[in-house]
Amino acid sequence: MLIALTREISPAIARCELTHLEREAIDVDLARAQHAAYEACLRDAGCRVERLAAGPDMPDSVFIEDVAIVFDEVAIITRPGAASRRAEAAAVAGALRRYRSLHQMEPPATADGGDVLVVGRQVFVGRSSRTNDAGIDEMRRVLTPYGYEVTAIDVHGHLHLKSAATAVGDNLLLINRAWLPSLPSGPFASLDRIDVHPDEPSAANALRIGDQIIYPASFPRTRERLERRGLRIASVEASEVAKAEGAVTCCSLILGLKSLEPEP
Repeated sequence: MLIALTREISPAIARCELTHLEREAIDVDLARAQHAAYEACLRDAGCRVERLAAGPDMPDSVFIEDVAIVFDEVAIITRPGAASRRAEAAAVAGALRRYRSLHQMEPPATADGGDVLVVGRQVFVGRSSRTNDAGIDEMRRVLTPYGYEVTAIDVHGHLHLKSAATAVGDNLLLINRAWLPSLPSGPFASLDRIDVHPDEPSAANALRIGDQIIYPASFPRTRERLERRGLRIASVEASEVAKAEGAVTCCSLILGLKSLEPEP
């Protein structure tokens, strides 16, 4: 079994931080129904879901991925790039402390977990409006002793690195090539890649759990490309979190098998 940490939809989600989208009305009840269905997919994929509460002072708290980066050896509690989100970290740290040693990121470092893409022992980190060089350097100091290689990638025109690329296999990425101008060379050159359909530029965010891919229903043409590669897709509706610049990886922290024995 795996553990999936999630966080409830805040009643204040309409006040979420936005960087690249125009503000749209968010249906809170629909968002909660979609989130519950997403959690059901996590359970179907073999996860035990542990949901944290969130109040009206934390509009973005459903995007729990941004405040922690979890590895087998350690969890890094980030210092989110949006100052309004930094209060989210305490409850997430409290939940993770049962399963991992923690490292707390300190000023002037900032980082969002949505900028961190892990492929084996390679850790690609987006240098973005939310993640700065100090944050990348701190990750490198923490992770290098465990054998991880941290590589920075510039992010422009979209919120996070994982808006443009996510892992859907051991050596396989789903990518929006237009948002990754360093391709075909650059840090992803050694990895196999599936391109999103050109009519679906926001379709590169997918959540892999074992041999299943949790994927938004909004991108059927890209889904066809994934299925042609033999990937097993679990489709979810994610229209309301998408209005808040969220996606399927943002809404959970997946802890591997080593997490199942809490530290004393």
